[in-house]
Amino acid sequence: MAGSLAKVYGAQLHLLHVIEQEPTYTAYGFTPDEYPVLHEFQEEAKRRAASKLEDLLASCTGTLPGTSVHLIEDSPLRGIITYIEQSNADLLVLGSHGHGVVVSLLLGSVAEGMIRKSVVPTLVVPAPTPV
Repeated sequence: MAGSLAKVYGAQLHLLHVIEQEPTYTAYGFTPDEYPVLHEFQEEAKRRAASKLEDLLASCTGTLPGTSVHLIEDSPLRGIITYIEQSNADLLVLGSHGHGVVVSLLLGSVAEGMIRKSVVPTLVVPAPTPV
């Protein structure tokens, strides 16, 4: 969807993925070295996200020159809003995972948060429905 819009309007496409920051337990007197599995998990999440972004970039290269990828560590809402402000974006196209009402109530929804807090128009694209 975002690629199609960028192509129609001659816009630059920025592919962004935000990963939650690695948790620290310094408030409890622990160091990240005492929980190496958390660090390994974080590094694997970054590797997978970077790989997916590179695959997406490769699929856009022929039709959308100038497409860029960005992988940042932050809370999703703050990370997206900060990136929007820094890049002077005109439109945010955001995919929705479609986890359902219960998960959204318990964890909140990035899509819902962006609709409320975004500084630019936001288009939420629902997750594909399994057949």
